Amino acid sequence: MVFRPRDLASRMAARRKPDDGYLRETFSLPRDQARLRARDFLNRYPKAAYMSAVESWRELPGGEIEFTMRRLASAD
Repeated sequence: MVFRPRDLASRMAARRKPDDGYLRETFSLPRDQARLRARDFLNRYPKAAYMSAVESWRELPGGEIEFTMRRLASAD
């Protein structure tokens, strides 16, 4: 199997557990479903209360979008 720098970066990022108070969820979905999922996430956890954001995203070779959403654990 041929490894690319992107594969190594993904493996290293998966091992890292950021301790910054954010909860993260990663999804791999077709483009239209990814757009709907991100929109639903942002509607459920509004930026003003949860500081929600799309943290990172990339297009996979099969055309799917892999993206990570983040939000604060609580809106206290």
